[in-house]
Amino acid sequence: MSIDLLIYAVVAAVLVVWLRNTLGTKHGSETDRSDILNQLRDRQQQAQNARDANREPPAAERRPDTTPNALEGLEIEGGSDTAQALLDFIKMNPSFDVRSFVGGAKDAFAMIVESFAKGDVKTLKMLLSDGVFTAFESAIDDRKNKGETLITDVHAVKACRLMGVKTIDRIAYIKLRFIAEESTVTKDRDGNIISGHPDKIIAMNDVWTFGRDTRSKDPTWFLYETSDDVIEEFKNPIPDSR
Repeated sequence: MSIDLLIYAVVAAVLVVWLRNTLGTKHGSETDRSDILNQLRDRQQQAQNARDANREPPAAERRPDTTPNALEGLEIEGGSDTAQALLDFIKMNPSFDVRSFVGGAKDAFAMIVESFAKGDVKTLKMLLSDGVFTAFESAIDDRKNKGETLITDVHAVKACRLMGVKTIDRIAYIKLRFIAEESTVTKDRDGNIISGHPDKIIAMNDVWTFGRDTRSKDPTWFLYETSDDVIEEFKNPIPDSR
């Protein structure tokens, strides 16, 4: 099992094998997420056991597909430059499965957005880099201090576009654009709606960057940056961590 299966325990416990169905992004029907962390931990342990038993050949012995076919069917933003950067990254990191990464990223997106709304800092701690976690935790604390409640439902992640990849000081960063259908509403301490609408589905456009230490045995890809580069009718309440 590839060590790059994104975001196990959710994206580490995250997304260990990028559970599209178990993580419960709503691709048409809702999935119970109550036991997702236990499932992710189990899969992470299975991956570790496989590595310990040397079931995976050394990276040097693997021959990854570095032809354009490796990206067939995936959404690429940035044209040939982005595509070539991805192919170069796959060549340098033979265990990296780009399709599993994209699938796991879509699941991670829904999990993170909904965990933020619920104020589930325990789950967020396993998904986010330290800097992003601090921003999210601060926003959650501010919301609690105001007595506000945020309810966000990710109905579908319609697109996940690969925007770029780079490696800095052995940390690999992959930038993605998510197009998602969400409903979100904020209520004050008395239960009055102050923002959003529970029955109105809105298209959200967000740019996130996931990162991972390429030399680490930890398969987790953590969320390193969130940003919003498109003017929208309703801004996603997720903090901008740039």
